[in-house]
Amino acid sequence: MSQIGHNNGPAMEPGFGFRKTAWTKARAELIPNLPIEILRRRVARAKELGLPYKTYASVRASTGRDVIGFLFSNNALRVLRAEQKMPGQRARKLQGLSGVDFLAVCHKPLTSQGLSQRLAEHGLTLTASAEAPHFADSWSDIRDKIALPVREAGLPKDGVLVIGDTSHEALWSEAAKLAGFVHSDRYFEGAT
Repeated sequence: MSQIGHNNGPAMEPGFGFRKTAWTKARAELIPNLPIEILRRRVARAKELGLPYKTYASVRASTGRDVIGFLFSNNALRVLRAEQKMPGQRARKLQGLSGVDFLAVCHKPLTSQGLSQRLAEHGLTLTASAEAPHFADSWSDIRDKIALPVREAGLPKDGVLVIGDTSHEALWSEAAKLAGFVHSDRYFEGAT
């Protein structure tokens, strides 16, 4: 239960400081010494996800988990209305991905059903979707709206990366404690 004024600071249970220090030290010692087979697999996984290796490695290092889902805003997919088609280059990039769930949040007037129909035209299926938070929503409302499709898909929050367009959308990963945020221009860069 949250208390008024509580900022969810560090845990106060006994041994927390030692565990945090030991974990941080162990990770720092491991990262420069990863076996070449693991590095090769991670480079291949970044390619499967359509992410630059540096971005993928950063997410892995900060969460300790593989990226298993993308949460797209409809802005990132360039589908703003139900009758608008997704640009071919973006659709082709998504068609080439493997081993990842597609989640989405839709800004009004677009609905989840409308976005699902546009994606289906390209053979893509949403695992889960929801209404996007409004820019005037409270932090907890943003958290709840963004966490909804992640929860419905049964995915761990820190395995889902947000692909969005605006500074408001960049806050979503922080509010819902997701893996991170990548701007759609960067994610779709070079898509043909």
